[in-house]
Amino acid sequence: MVLLQDQPALVADLGDRLGDGGHVHLAGAEQAAKCLTACYEEGPEVFLQGLRDGVEAQGGMTRAARLAGLNRERLYRQLSRRGNPSLAGLNAVLTALGLRLRFAAG
Repeated sequence: MVLLQDQPALVADLGDRLGDGGHVHLAGAEQAAKCLTACYEEGPEVFLQGLRDGVEAQGGMTRAARLAGLNRERLYRQLSRRGNPSLAGLNAVLTALGLRLRFAAG
């Protein structure tokens, strides 16, 4: 699995955008929310990678699946590079990470 931390240019860019000196931290809900917002702005693939990293940082797929009420294998598939997560599945994972989806006028 490729993690955001394995992509130094992207991490530096996200860290600069988040005002964190080139470091991306996903362990806390507040910082994870900022990071996932920045990842979302980069595109779907970067967002899903950020979400996978957030899941790993907050205890792994097994824990996230349990908290989200999802089957672990289903969660792996939804968050894989070829995955196509449903809105319900995405919302369940975000809730398990202590986050919620918000919309804003653009």
